[in-house]
Amino acid sequence: MSIASVTATRQAPVSAILPARGGMLGALSDLFWRRPRFLLALMLLPPLLWLGIVYIGSLFALLLQSFFSIDEFSGLINREFTLKTYAELLQAANFDIIVRTVVMAALVTLASIVIAFPIAYYAARYAQGRWKALFYLAVMLPLWSSYLVKVYAWKLILAKEGILTWLLAKLHLLWLLDGWLALPYVGGNSLSVSATGTFIAFVYVWLPFMILPMQAALERVPGNLVEASSDLGASPGQTFRNVLFPLALPGIVAGSIFTFSLTLGDYIVPQIIGTSRLFIGQAVYSQQGTAGNIPLAAAFAVVPIVIMGFYLWGAKRMGAFDAL
Repeated sequence: MSIASVTATRQAPVSAILPARGGMLGALSDLFWRRPRFLLALMLLPPLLWLGIVYIGSLFALLLQSFFSIDEFSGLINREFTLKTYAELLQAANFDIIVRTVVMAALVTLASIVIAFPIAYYAARYAQGRWKALFYLAVMLPLWSSYLVKVYAWKLILAKEGILTWLLAKLHLLWLLDGWLALPYVGGNSLSVSATGTFIAFVYVWLPFMILPMQAALERVPGNLVEASSDLGASPGQTFRNVLFPLALPGIVAGSIFTFSLTLGDYIVPQIIGTSRLFIGQAVYSQQGTAGNIPLAAAFAVVPIVIMGFYLWGAKRMGAFDAL
């Protein structure tokens, strides 16, 4: 090919190489190419509308309903702005529901931290290759099964005729189980209808949500820091308190966001495994369904939102979102 032909090819208009597309599609293609921000806005519009109208709009409607009240004589909703419904949350029966739910969420979170830390530490420091893949499979496998199936499975395990009672009978430890079930607040006729059973089911269901962020945080801890702590004469306990735990704290707080918030608003576990004492989720269902007191149900539903708002604010200050 001569130099003149190469020069002519280079100077040829772009339309000779890429012919322009005509019609509406061609005009839209040119518009999106010239204005990429317009294309980005167009792509983000549907999810933002969904988030703004369906999600945030429903939360706003929920908040608005909580400032109404129920007429004690007619049972109809009085659509006048009032704080009377929130004052009802401070009544002994309603406040007891809130305290019970928050205490359960805190206990489930603490138990999940204690159980998850050694598992996450082993996976972060020692598991390699196939063993790490097996770790992820073991942690994620329970999440692949149905939530209801897992809860009902635990109801059968914890029942009076379940495998746990059978195992304790074989070990001649039924006296220990009977003594525990005789305790107030935590006991009941069997583990499947007790606060202890509710606690066990909660910990099992939400444990993977604590293990994964904790393992991610521990993987970021340099191994030479642990070795240096040991070389400087620190005991394993001192190394844990002064090195491992502070560096793993963002992952722990990140995992606690899941375990605490999910326990706070759960309805299914205490409904299937538990006593007649209500949690917030059950109170919302009862008030808006059986009682027909929608303002009080909305006020109950606002409580976890407010609690998690403060919780997330504190978690952000501790750097927990870096481990998500």
